[in-house]
Amino acid sequence: MTRTYHTLLLFVLAILSVADANDWPQWRGPYFNGSTDEKNLPSDWSQTENIAWSVDLPGSSAATPIIQADRIFLSGVDSEEEVLLAMCFERMSGKLLWKHDIAQGTSHDKRSTFAASSPLTDGKIVVFFYANGDLVCFDSDGDRRWARNLHKDYGPFAFQWTFASSPTLFNGKLYVQILQRDVPVRGRGLSGQKNESYLLALNPNTGETLWRVIRPSQARRESREAYSTPIPFTLNGKQQLLIAGGDALTGHDLETGKELWRWGTWNPRRITHWRLVPSPVTGEDIILACAPKTDPIYAIRPNGTGILDDSAIAWTSLEERKVTSDVPTPAYYDGDFFVLSDLRKHLARVEPRTGKVKWGIETPGRAKYEASPLAADGKIYIINHDGEAAVIHAENGKILNVIPMDSTSGGEVVRASIVAAQGQLFIRTTRKLYCVGK
Repeated sequence: MTRTYHTLLLFVLAILSVADANDWPQWRGPYFNGSTDEKNLPSDWSQTENIAWSVDLPGSSAATPIIQADRIFLSGVDSEEEVLLAMCFERMSGKLLWKHDIAQGTSHDKRSTFAASSPLTDGKIVVFFYANGDLVCFDSDGDRRWARNLHKDYGPFAFQWTFASSPTLFNGKLYVQILQRDVPVRGRGLSGQKNESYLLALNPNTGETLWRVIRPSQARRESREAYSTPIPFTLNGKQQLLIAGGDALTGHDLETGKELWRWGTWNPRRITHWRLVPSPVTGEDIILACAPKTDPIYAIRPNGTGILDDSAIAWTSLEERKVTSDVPTPAYYDGDFFVLSDLRKHLARVEPRTGKVKWGIETPGRAKYEASPLAADGKIYIINHDGEAAVIHAENGKILNVIPMDSTSGGEVVRASIVAAQGQLFIRTTRKLYCVGK
């Protein structure tokens, strides 16, 4: 058995220990890269045809559905009552199994809600995280296991808009990142002292802090803020956690949080308004870091410890300017990256080691695609603000179908990613949850 194969086997086994590969246990799925091994997924449906069921939701949220066996877990809001919700539905029927009110108050700006972070599960527990700082754990039957509030523990989050990083569960630890401004903004954050960006590890069964490490940054003002999610990665047989934001990409020890290496920056001029949204994604020992706005993607191959110079850059998309992403996190599937650009209205299939674009297409419709792509069953699934779901052939980029799933109104838009589990698709629009397929 080769070292590479052995490392891959250990990583896959670690992932499968979290939940079955047919599930969608956390934000970017069973492999942390927006892909799944699901087969025979639908490519043709409507709001009424090829729909197993649909349920009405009391408010809009960007949190994706999380699926484990016969259960669907969903973060959300009740817009009329202005309450944050934790919900569980039966996968086969859409029946509401349990619902908990978490806290009063759902937003502090018109662009998002406090329920934008996706929950996660290992099949025994489910953890919900909200921008008001509430971190709450239930068992699969809806009984509360523990709860804590990170605002109360470490200070209110200093973000210009609404915090939306999702937690990560890996190798028996719950990881949360808070990459924020060092000074208050719009009255948010600690006053009279520095707001520290940090990476936090907790015992998922008790909520107890295992360690908390400060993550320094040379970024300025809004560029310190990140909405990305920690992503596990194996390099030279060593498992670690990737963090993107604050003008840098870093790798951290899973047991201690110690920073192992750092590369940066995509922002040498220290532009002050470059908050970071996309999470890292990995494939073929390459890590993609998406610079904000319409700047390039950087493919990083960590080549040492400590501060890495630009010899760690395998390639950039500087000459392929449409290969960029301001909000969606790319997917890795079938040996390639799939990069969705919300601002350039473009989807591309990109070779990991070289950056070669195998195909690129203009995304259909007029609205922005901010939800991250799903890659499965030889297809790429994306959905835009207007709720138009597009199905694209992964091999050649042919658009197979465009399906209207919502009639957005009142300023609400669709931001939740389409996910696949147990042979079905799950689509969250502004006020509905659909189960597509048999």
